[in-house]
Amino acid sequence: MDNQPKRYIVESVTKAGARFRPSDWIDRISSWDATFAQHRLVYSQRLHPVMLNGQKVLAIEPCLKTANRQMFDSVMQFIERNNLKVHVQYPDGHLEEYTGDNPPTSPDAAPS
Repeated sequence: MDNQPKRYIVESVTKAGARFRPSDWIDRISSWDATFAQHRLVYSQRLHPVMLNGQKVLAIEPCLKTANRQMFDSVMQFIERNNLKVHVQYPDGHLEEYTGDNPPTSPDAAPS
């Protein structure tokens, strides 16, 4: 886990503290990058639901930005439009509120 890049974690809660509906939005967004194999939906490693402290959240891995910039931008626009709480998760599990100044980085990403 030490060499794992930082990633976005998105809660089902708005910045104002309200529960975001519909309750299955994480699964719906995750399906954008999923495949269908062996008669079931298989979430990708780039965009997927995870359980964190007993709560389902959306994980956006930094490789999504390089692999599919249009999808990454669409997901981020959805998050912004709905004013959802976003964090950056560091390799040690520490969460920090996402401010736009601390985006996740990919080890193979070119410097900007």
